[in-house]
Amino acid sequence: MARNRDARLTHLDDEGKARMVDVTDKPVTVRRAVAESFITLSPSTRSLLTGGRLPKGNALETARLAGIMAAKRTPELIPLCHPLLLSHVDVEATARGKGVRFLATVSTAGSTGVEMEALTAASVAALTLYDMVKAVEKGATIERIRLLEKSGGKSGPYRRKKS
Repeated sequence: MARNRDARLTHLDDEGKARMVDVTDKPVTVRRAVAESFITLSPSTRSLLTGGRLPKGNALETARLAGIMAAKRTPELIPLCHPLLLSHVDVEATARGKGVRFLATVSTAGSTGVEMEALTAASVAALTLYDMVKAVEKGATIERIRLLEKSGGKSGPYRRKKS
């Protein structure tokens, strides 16, 4: 089996097997991550959504809460993610342009980052909204799931360039 010659591939051992990274000796710092997702909707579906007339009820609030719950369950969904004591999770849902943008913000004081929790929150919020609108629009499209920024930890801050 090929040896891990790239130190950046921290989830592989020397034999190429998946492993959870040992963060025992990493310092505890305040860590924060922000991620977004976007779901494109037809004008008629967007009108039903913003007018509160979808058959399944308040879809934006349901999606927002699903995102918050998902952030807390990330280690159950993503192999090798550390269980973290999250100090803050927020998911904003904003109708804009041709759909809805979800903005997930996650914070903790810990020895590993919360990027996966923020990405999971944004993803599940969009998936939940799809579930809420699929009765009226099966062609809704989830797109642009991405990390926008992160802070804390050894690698320092990251901010996505405007695009």
